[in-house]
Amino acid sequence: MAPKSKFTKEQIIDAAFDIARTEGIDGITIRKVAERLGSSIAPIYVNFKEVDELVQEVIQKTFAISKQLLMEQNSGHPFHDIGVASLRFAKEYSVLYRDLVMKENEYLNSQDDEMAILVELMRRDPDLEGLTEGELMTLLLKMKIFQTGLCVMVANGLLPVEFDEEKMMHLLNSTAMDIIGAAQIRKAGNVAGSNQDKEAGGLT
Repeated sequence: MAPKSKFTKEQIIDAAFDIARTEGIDGITIRKVAERLGSSIAPIYVNFKEVDELVQEVIQKTFAISKQLLMEQNSGHPFHDIGVASLRFAKEYSVLYRDLVMKENEYLNSQDDEMAILVELMRRDPDLEGLTEGELMTLLLKMKIFQTGLCVMVANGLLPVEFDEEKMMHLLNSTAMDIIGAAQIRKAGNVAGSNQDKEAGGLT
């Protein structure tokens, strides 16, 4: 049977994504995508003028998958879900995770936008009730620092063999609880200190 000569844009992006998932983003070339589809390079150039356009579509698909993993958690505790989704992505898409997080690139320039979206999700978390936007942002940054370290170890196979998914989740959850607890204690201390100042001011 003669090879297909026409492909949809989505089929081309999917083929490029499959390459990136195993070889990394730099592994994407027009010729490799054509070979993956069993085609000449001509149909690829019908949809994409150059490989960079295709790479950008693969990056967008990667971000969409990351968001989908987050939406799938839906435990009612968004702060927990953010950590679990990140861990799942690092485990299931380790090559892409290393490309996006461990290499200098231009693909993560919208970090501020992403943080704002995640903070908005955290507002719905009953465990974080009463924390201000600034406190939530600090909380997220602290957790992200820990989470990135754990995910890098997962993506690179650096954890002990016996450190299974259940143990990873326990470590993630216990760290999150520690960070949340510290934030709540700090906030309670600040409130108490503020009240004492007001009382002292009323006595003078």
